[in-house]
Amino acid sequence: MALWTLFFGFALLMVGNGLNLALIGVRMVDEGFGVRTSGVVMACYFAGFLLGPILVVRWLSGVGHIRVFASLASIASCVVLLQFVWISAPTWALMRLLFGFCMAGLYVIVESWLNDASTPRNRGRTLAVYMIVSMGGLGLGQLLIAAGDPSGDGLFVVASILVSMSFVPVALAATTDAPPVRVSPHLRLRELARIAPTGLVGMVFTGASHGILFGLSAVYATRAGFGVGETALFLALPSLGALVFQWPVGWASDRLPRRGVIFVVAVCAAAMSATLGFTPEGNVVMLPMMFVLGGLTFPLYSLLLSHTLDRSAPGSAMGASGASLRVNGVGAVLGPIVAGSIMAALGETSFFWCLVATHGMIAMYVAYRLVAEDALPVNRQGPFVPMPARATDFAIRLTSRPLRVSRSRLRRR
Repeated sequence: MALWTLFFGFALLMVGNGLNLALIGVRMVDEGFGVRTSGVVMACYFAGFLLGPILVVRWLSGVGHIRVFASLASIASCVVLLQFVWISAPTWALMRLLFGFCMAGLYVIVESWLNDASTPRNRGRTLAVYMIVSMGGLGLGQLLIAAGDPSGDGLFVVASILVSMSFVPVALAATTDAPPVRVSPHLRLRELARIAPTGLVGMVFTGASHGILFGLSAVYATRAGFGVGETALFLALPSLGALVFQWPVGWASDRLPRRGVIFVVAVCAAAMSATLGFTPEGNVVMLPMMFVLGGLTFPLYSLLLSHTLDRSAPGSAMGASGASLRVNGVGAVLGPIVAGSIMAALGETSFFWCLVATHGMIAMYVAYRLVAEDALPVNRQGPFVPMPARATDFAIRLTSRPLRVSRSRLRRR
């Protein structure tokens, strides 16, 4: 029962996050923000998300999970309301930074609670539900933008209420004993590049792809002339596509050489982005294409993480995965900034050509690695790890995957 209550609170949080994300993107266009400025504002969320876990882990050991969760949820809720009180690019950049920081900390707390409350028997199911709640809640929140007037204040209030209410079920589900916080060992980027160069390079460009999609989709859809309902679908369908495609892609990666699957998925994502780039702006045929694009690009996060874990030595899996996710965060910060500048110079359609470039870089590097180094035998690959696109390395504890890999390698030695 405690797990489902935690999931309900997390679902409220993700719906509020999705609504706020969509609302900010649409309002920046309505308020006359330039595309370059919009890219910088949206990148601030990912910068905050990158910094959040570093400080929040220290706070947890001092004052406990419940107090930190309540504080972060309250700050995030206030930030949403402040966005319609002070409408300016510098203010919204600061608000997005704070909101991303709070969301990262809330992710850490929920993930550590889920890890503590789950058992070896239900960890797989817990991870699957976490994935569904994360991406499904985000998509549902983006759809909610069609339920009101984005130019008014009402949707900001709704998003703030959802974020605030997420604390209620979490507080009821939490036990008096806070779960232990085990900090992942750090791994230098040089060591990660030696262990899994495909994972390192792929995570940078995957982060850029996701930063562009999350950060600038609403800007593109609004400037391209979509109505509110169509914009809501344009934003939500990639997240829903990720839910549908994640498991078939994972099934294939468990039975075929994983780098080959990464290459095929990246090529298909680049091809779908190019098709969208050639489609006339505002055409509703873009909506099912965005569903497919999300189904291709978001599983790359899990594929590259699984590949990195395959290559990690015993005892270094958590450090390697944590370093990979931080590299992904850096890519997510840079993606909207660079893409926003390109869109400002070349027009809105370059939104898709930026996605062609990021996915194309993944495909080209993986192709090089396929030639330069033999693939890991399929029987030495660990199981696919399905992860939402913006998890922290605490979520990796929800799977016993690293432990199984370590034991199998110890037996081979």
